Amino acid sequence: MTPLERRTVAVLALVYALRMVGMFMVLPVLALHTRTFEVPATALQIGLAIGIYGLAQAALQMPLGWLSDRIGRRPVVVIGLLVFAAGSFIAGSAHSVEGLLLGRLVQGLGAVSAAVSAWLADATRVEVRTTAMAILGAGMGVAFILALALGPVVAGLIGVNGIFVMTGVAAMLAVPLVMRAVPVVPLGAPTKGGLAKVWRDAELMRFNGGIFLLHGTMAMLFIGLPLVLVDRVGLPQGQHWQVYLPVLMLSIIPVFPLIRWAEHEGRMRRVFVAAVALLAATLGLLALGQTRFSAIVLSLLLFFVAFNFLEGALPSLISRQAPAAFKGAALGVYASSQFLGGFVGGVIGGIALGWGGTVAVFAGAAALPLLWLGLAWGMRAPEVASRTR
Repeated sequence: MTPLERRTVAVLALVYALRMVGMFMVLPVLALHTRTFEVPATALQIGLAIGIYGLAQAALQMPLGWLSDRIGRRPVVVIGLLVFAAGSFIAGSAHSVEGLLLGRLVQGLGAVSAAVSAWLADATRVEVRTTAMAILGAGMGVAFILALALGPVVAGLIGVNGIFVMTGVAAMLAVPLVMRAVPVVPLGAPTKGGLAKVWRDAELMRFNGGIFLLHGTMAMLFIGLPLVLVDRVGLPQGQHWQVYLPVLMLSIIPVFPLIRWAEHEGRMRRVFVAAVALLAATLGLLALGQTRFSAIVLSLLLFFVAFNFLEGALPSLISRQAPAAFKGAALGVYASSQFLGGFVGGVIGGIALGWGGTVAVFAGAAALPLLWLGLAWGMRAPEVASRTR
């Protein structure tokens, strides 16, 4: 990479991580936080608190990705960061479930993921773009691991409201970075029909369906998991990091070697399908072994090995399939699918929790990757990646 490309990748990865770390940090503590209000949340409201952010993101990723193709990436990203910060401050000052839901909704309106990814693609040459996307994904992965592990600890120090305020401040700090450190890349003349071409691409929509189901599964997991650790295992919220940190750190170790091996040896389709099946198996084990701490830890470890592999493989597969002339639109559909999955998973998880408790939550979550197997089974085997650098 050139020095300018390295700087651009580093700044955009940092912006992405700053924005996402707060979102992930509240994930393992939000369900318990909703119990602290004067009027505790219902099971459905717990699901909405986790999922409504994804609904707003899903609604706006496509139009904002499309808009960034026309007016430029920078204005879309800056406005999105400011809206996201405003929502964080609303959630941080909330003293009721309704206030929390409003804040989460406004947070989701700051939908910049597609524009950030498209900006990164604009600013990097074709031969280094895969590496650039991998760095962006790695930054998000590190944010994901640290946030889930530190969320219960930080919540114990400054409260969940404090995490929201901290998230808003981080988003505002990202604005001057975007304004000063990332170059504006001239866009080509707008081309009509971008979204239509994306929707008509069967293989692309197969991957979009996969990311939808993957994030629906994760949303359901984090409705049931914190409650199980507290109510069934007897582990206080402040000690949940003792489960999350080692599990997440160990789960990331095999992911990148496995992705490289699968790509270079032409085994991506087989490993991809196996990872989807592993998601279903581990969630089924969670549904059956909720009172056994060893079963919970083993299930989580295997779940996150599969999750991290799929989360890393899908952007690579999308980037190969996405039309070059419609980067913003294609990545907008992908991001919308991702966040819509989080919303739907949150709602289904909340309904399942009210109906049958955490067993129903995990059983319902296991059904989503079983549906995914039908989509993944028919995927085309990707071309074997070149071993050259």
